[in-house]
Formats: sequence, structure tokens, C-alpha cells
Amino acid sequence: MSGTVLITGCGRGLGLEFAYQYARDGWHVHACCRDLVHAEDLLALEARFPEQIDLHTLDVTKDGQIKALDRVLGDATLDVLINNAGYYGPKGVTFGNLERELWRQVLETNTLSPLMLAQALYPRVAASKHKTIAFLSSKVGSIADNGSGGGYYYRSSKTALNQAVKSLSIDLEGAGIKVVALHPGWVQTDMGGPNALITVEESVSGLREVLADLQPAQSGTFLDYQGSAIPW
Repeated sequence: MSGTVLITGCGRGLGLEFAYQYARDGWHVHACCRDLVHAEDLLALEARFPEQIDLHTLDVTKDGQIKALDRVLGDATLDVLINNAGYYGPKGVTFGNLERELWRQVLETNTLSPLMLAQALYPRVAASKHKTIAFLSSKVGSIADNGSGGGYYYRSSKTALNQAVKSLSIDLEGAGIKVVALHPGWVQTDMGGPNALITVEESVSGLREVLADLQPAQSGTFLDYQGSAIPW
């Protein structure tokens, strides 16, 4: 399986690894990053795979940049759109210390922005062969799995994203587009920390396999990097 993929949040972590693995396997990769000037690892990756990777500056919270990206893409189709860019927000914030603006920033990045990007680019996905839109969610967004409380900003942003993913899967069913929310696992990234259970290589490899095997009947589901369903 090969084709064209667009990935957000490619400056580091999961996004960077997605870009690497897809390029390595011969895909055409549109790798998006908020700050390309300082994305040294991504720039090095593009130099390594100049025929496979196109770099784009994209702050997913900026509608003007989303429109500019759409123009730059020309008549390109997108087999897979991976909404990976995310923001945890300040850690350790407990009830009694919540701040509206900080919460809004997390929701803006994790919930609103992926849907705005999908809204802009879904015709390109609909015109492709594989027709897949993936949203990087998190198990902490599962209401059924919440047994520890806290994490108000990030949890709520991913829970809201999951609901939007479900609605989008229904709305795009007629276009033949598969829509899925993905939990990458507890990954050794800047967000996950060094004590996390799996490497970025393991997570992305698993997620790519899930996407490659995704069936229309699985559209609108919440899956982990091993393909197991997670309760909403």
C-alpha cells in the first residue's frame, strides 16, 4: 500500500516518525509543522528523502494558514490525512485552579483545529484511493476509562474530539471516507515522558498498520495502536 499522506505536527515525536516511516516506504508525504525554521530533525528528514517529502508551514489554529496550505496543494489528492498536532497544556492543574484562557487554548488545538483542517481538505481525501482521515486522540479522553479524575484541559479536549470524529464518520460515509480516532499508547515523547511504555517507532508502526487495515465498518471507532477498540 502506498499513496499520498498529509501529517500535521511533524516537528517531533509521533508526527516526525509518521513522516519518516511513510517516506521510507515510498509514500508522498506532505509534512506540516508550525515552525519549520527550528524543526531541525524534520529538515534533515526532508534532505534525506527529497523526492518523497514536501514541507509546509502550518499552525493548525490559524485559518489563514489552512487556506494557504489548501492553495499550495494544488490538485493533489490525499489518501490519508493524519491530524496529529496536539497540545497538552500546563500539567498539574487541579480543580480550583482552572483558567478559562488556558483551557480554551487546549480545546482550540486539540478539538477545533483538526476538524477545521478536515473540513478544508476532505474533498482531496474523497478523490483519493484510500480515503482515510485519522485523528490522534488519547485514552485519557475515554469517559468509561476515567478512574482517576483531573486532567481537565487535555481530557475534555480529546473527549470532545472523539464525539466530533463519530459525527464526521457519519457525515462522510456517503463520500466513502473512513474516519477514525486513534490512541497511540503511552509513548516516549516530550509529552509522554521517558517512563512511557513504548517507543515512537513501535507506536507509529502499529498505527500505520491499523490505518492500512481499516475497514469501512470500522469508521467512527476509537482504536489503539494495536487495533483494539477503546470504550468511549
